[in-house]
Amino acid sequence: MEEDSRSIYKISRIIKRKENTLFNALCSIYEDSIFVREISQLWPQLPLLANLRCGLWYSQKFDSTCYFKSTDGHTNNLSFSISRLNLHVANIAGQKGGCVIVDSTRKGKRFPDSMSKTIPIWTCVLNRAIFRYRERLTGEGQSDWDCSLHLPLWVSDVEKRMIESRLENWVFDLESSGAELGSISSLLVKPLRPLWISQRSVIWLNEVPDHDSWDFNPIILVSASSPVFHTKTTSDFSCNYIPGAGDDEESWAKGLSPELFWQHAHEIVTSGPGLCNQLIASIVEKARVRRLQRGQDVEHVPIQPPESECNKPQFSLKVEESIIDHGITILGSTNIAVGKSHQVEEVYPCYCILNCDKEFSQTTSKSNSTETYLYLPFVDSKHDRFSISRHLPCALEFAKRSLIKGRPLFICCSDGEDISICVSLAILISFYDQTVRFDDGKWFSENQVTKSELKKRLVFMCKYAVNARPSRGNIRQVFAYISTSKS
Repeated sequence: MEEDSRSIYKISRIIKRKENTLFNALCSIYEDSIFVREISQLWPQLPLLANLRCGLWYSQKFDSTCYFKSTDGHTNNLSFSISRLNLHVANIAGQKGGCVIVDSTRKGKRFPDSMSKTIPIWTCVLNRAIFRYRERLTGEGQSDWDCSLHLPLWVSDVEKRMIESRLENWVFDLESSGAELGSISSLLVKPLRPLWISQRSVIWLNEVPDHDSWDFNPIILVSASSPVFHTKTTSDFSCNYIPGAGDDEESWAKGLSPELFWQHAHEIVTSGPGLCNQLIASIVEKARVRRLQRGQDVEHVPIQPPESECNKPQFSLKVEESIIDHGITILGSTNIAVGKSHQVEEVYPCYCILNCDKEFSQTTSKSNSTETYLYLPFVDSKHDRFSISRHLPCALEFAKRSLIKGRPLFICCSDGEDISICVSLAILISFYDQTVRFDDGKWFSENQVTKSELKKRLVFMCKYAVNARPSRGNIRQVFAYISTSKS
């Protein structure tokens, strides 16, 4: 009987693999994108945001991105993340009167937990923090300011009570994080409130309200996918629909990115299941070759380096990277910038380079010198629990030498969103005071570093690096190393 059950399990896995093909995934994404476009056109004045990373597949153009994790809304893991404050979303909503956020889920639900709970928690905590900020500022509260928790109907009363019991602690965490609530308060005339739209939602097109008519700034949460599997058939071929196909792209995309997909979308979805894989391989390879060559044939825009380096020649960033990819972020007046490792040649030699990419890039090897360039093969905590703590001593020593001499520092990793952020965090803790001014480690030597202080520095960084997504495991390694080096 046990052998029979194993055989049934193996058979079901084989069937699932056959259904979850690359062609099926991309056709499903293309089909769902039509729904996303229709919804965004109902409120064309509102910016369209992708919730990373899944949401990024579902439209050809987004105005910005955000990062609300579903795990922060799981029943046994309810949390308000200080490392993912997404304050730029509140700023956008305040400036434009709301926004539309796109995400999706594979799990047979209408909405991912990021939309059912994580974002509703976020809006409520922000509303309460702003209410209290104004109360402290003026001495009286704003009676018509909505501080209620707004959850969708399918969230149980038990979960709602669990969330409500923790809200005040989360508000305190936000207030003590050092986040600049004043600037958000000045932009938000009305409180934030989530609204939910899926493919099953009924919308009367002649009765769509204008977003200005509401007494709140709407955060419209669009779940792109239908929760139901179905088959689409044309005269040439058929494809099996996959709900939330954009999720977990490492397991199916074969190197294809959302940007590449939308550059070739019509060609891909009309290629058929037989030619799709070959076509994708060709597109990915051609993009890789172009990436190696574009340093010679892409228009450049001059970008001013930090103030301390104003007297040096300007370096240039490519239009594709500085405007579209937002790959390089200067962290205020710290003389530190973070970005992706493939951008090294655009900033060198104006910046000293700390390359944390686990895969050494041949394009940077010619600039490898101990004074201005250091390569350290950092690995994510999922693959090596001690990689960051092992390499941080060398990274900090190199950063100290550069910063003492007034040289700006460019810290990079493969995506510019995780390892480089964590290394920058360690540098800001080790060599900067509470006002984030370089002091050569004086503040660090005289004070005990707490998790609260670590969060404040992270909040400071995320104000500039809005796409920062440091993993909890990597941040834990940074804190563990900082605590150990103090003792």
